[in-house]
Amino acid sequence: MQTKPDYGEDSYVGLGRLKGRSALVTGGDSGIGRAVALAFAREGADVAIAYLGEKESEDAAMTKRIVEAAGRKCLLMPGDLADPAHCERVVDDTIRGLGQIDILVNNAAFQGKTIESITELDVERIERVFRVNIMAMFHLVRRALPAMKPGSAIINTASIQTYKPSESILDYATTKGAIVTFTKGLALEAIRRGVRVNAVAPGPVWTPLIAQSFEGKKLTEFGKQSPMERPAQPKELSPTYVFLACDESTFVNGEVIGVTGGVPLG
Repeated sequence: MQTKPDYGEDSYVGLGRLKGRSALVTGGDSGIGRAVALAFAREGADVAIAYLGEKESEDAAMTKRIVEAAGRKCLLMPGDLADPAHCERVVDDTIRGLGQIDILVNNAAFQGKTIESITELDVERIERVFRVNIMAMFHLVRRALPAMKPGSAIINTASIQTYKPSESILDYATTKGAIVTFTKGLALEAIRRGVRVNAVAPGPVWTPLIAQSFEGKKLTEFGKQSPMERPAQPKELSPTYVFLACDESTFVNGEVIGVTGGVPLG
């Protein structure tokens, strides 16, 4: 990306709100995931990072350096979350490597190139979007929830696309709608274990995912339709994840918090 995202490396100051906790952040190599990993580490948490593979290894290594610079432990776990067995391994390796799992951030997502018509979507793309964006959340939670102690938190990344879907990324938008339903339903069960479940719904955010999905004018104009006339930087999302992960939000459950720059949810 010619204009690099701002992850908060020079600005985020932690207050120890997650001291002694361990977090698994999927899609933590870049974008919102990296900003969340940085903030969690500076708040005192050890962090495990799940990311796709070799192409993302350099970004993942940078995230690890950021986490370790905060004095926290970081695990890197490459692999495809479209594979249910890998989802289970990621959770098991987090518990084994960090001793516990207190926070699960379901953030990894696949978004294909923009389309002009639904007829351009082939079976392979549709299935991949659903496997990565929503089915992986089921597999990760099924494995993680039994190991999470009261006071733990699950945070899912939804999107403004849930409420204002774009036809050019209809497959992606549909999975984001499913994530909101998943969040609200799971929250009812998980709270009986003392585990809170919430979601963050970002508006346009300047991340590598955007550069991979949009071209030409759509890329240069990205986010300018927001009331703030710009996309968010990843660092502007991470404080919301910290809030939902820490004890300052102990009565917040089953909610979707919009970080949209002024675009209303619903």
